[in-house]
Amino acid sequence: MNKIIPNIKTATALPGYKLKVEFEDGVDGVIDLSKWKGKGVFELWNNEDNFKSFKITTDKKIEWSGDIDMDPDAFYLQLIGKSFEEYARNKQLLWHTD
Repeated sequence: MNKIIPNIKTATALPGYKLKVEFEDGVDGVIDLSKWKGKGVFELWNNEDNFKSFKITTDKKIEWSGDIDMDPDAFYLQLIGKSFEEYARNKQLLWHTD
């Protein structure tokens, strides 16, 4: 059986540079992104209102201002407490093929 990491369903900004995220399979939780604040392109987040201004793109990434986007696969793995290798066990598909 192939295991594809589910898409992100919803995300809500919380105080302290945290995101509450929910995935299509019901896995949810809070991800702390505060360690990125002020570093490189993440200087945008020095104003917390900018951190709160994100969207979920059509390809299910989280995007801030077009300069910053994050693929939520790492968020999912963190929430379920598994590494990529533990989750995939050589069955992971990163994209659909015809």
